[in-house]
Amino acid sequence: MVRGAPSDDLDNGGEDERSRDFVRSLERGLAIIRVFNADRPSMTVSEIAHEAGLTRAAVRRFLLTLSELGYVHARNNRYELTPQVLELGYSYLSALSFPDIALPTLEKLVAQTSEASEGSILDRGDVVYVVRVPGPALMTISVNVGARRPAHSTAMGRVLLANLPAPDLEHYLSTYELTPSTPRTITDHKEFRAELRKVREEGYALVNQELEEGLVAVAVPVRDRMGRARAAINLSTHIGRKSVEEMRALVPVVQEAAAEIELGLSHSLNWAD
Repeated sequence: MVRGAPSDDLDNGGEDERSRDFVRSLERGLAIIRVFNADRPSMTVSEIAHEAGLTRAAVRRFLLTLSELGYVHARNNRYELTPQVLELGYSYLSALSFPDIALPTLEKLVAQTSEASEGSILDRGDVVYVVRVPGPALMTISVNVGARRPAHSTAMGRVLLANLPAPDLEHYLSTYELTPSTPRTITDHKEFRAELRKVREEGYALVNQELEEGLVAVAVPVRDRMGRARAAINLSTHIGRKSVEEMRALVPVVQEAAAEIELGLSHSLNWAD
């Protein structure tokens, strides 16, 4: 959870440390869109107000506007997002190039290993899945393109966090809570820093049932020409299918896939800055 939820005033107020041109109303509207997720696909006005840190009256006004614009839909006094919200991120994902270039490589990786593979980017305290190829076996975790998961409890998130510049990592650690997804999730800051150092030194992350019971994943970074980790790819499976050591043995295969993706992205203008 991000500390310091915004207050409920709708104008700039004159006392904000942000720019005088900062539009609080836009911030509030986007905050309402972001409170919806896989665990909360539909909510009442009261629930939205609680999650967004706004009053019920303010939420009603924003929901009316979002409804008229086609981004939310009301049903039985509960609100849910409409497919139109996908437009907000489609242009960015299309320009990123990574999903299109990574997809055929991940398809080969899945065919080779018989396990699911995903690709993600880091966005604030979460990883956002931007490409996914399911494996032949059914998995308990439900992940679709566009889904968000806490970075600290995912293998891809740890790879990306471990490769952040030191100031950015400190900002992350001071802003986001290391909340437990399972009893195995690392929540101690000292232990988590040590884990990130290990990931940085070894070049990969392995997460054993810290995001979901039974789920094991290995991940490696995908770097641009400057060596910066801009995305990550993984292999994920159930502990009943492969042991932790069997997944660790697949790291070189995942690294080969990442190198192939990096080659494909080497001439992308979006990865050249």
